[in-house]
Amino acid sequence: MSFRPAVLLCALCLLPFAGGCDWLRPYRIDVRQGMAIDGEMVGRLKAGMTPEQVRFILGTPLLSDPFHGDRWDYPYEFRAGRSSKIERKVFSVYFKDGTLARWEGDIQPAPVNEAGLNRLVEIEPAKK
Repeated sequence: MSFRPAVLLCALCLLPFAGGCDWLRPYRIDVRQGMAIDGEMVGRLKAGMTPEQVRFILGTPLLSDPFHGDRWDYPYEFRAGRSSKIERKVFSVYFKDGTLARWEGDIQPAPVNEAGLNRLVEIEPAKK
């Protein structure tokens, strides 16, 4: 039994595809869907805020259930292009009597420094 050189060459060319080689796969972009809520935004929420104030901080909710008008949901999904891993997060705010009562979800508030700010702000000294 003899192998023809063309058959051997074809087999060698197709070998990387069978092995799942990463550099031969097509490029896929990162896909972000939903509202990206971060810890700094959550740290600004205070009980008793109006819906307009919450909308200013978090943005317009992606899901607003007509049957539960006192609940706003902010879902977020991230899929890396080269990975099959999907990162999902959900953040919900609840209103009672027209004001913010509570919130819950996968995002935790950012730590607050001693000045009460979520982020450090550098201030240049005044020139004399």
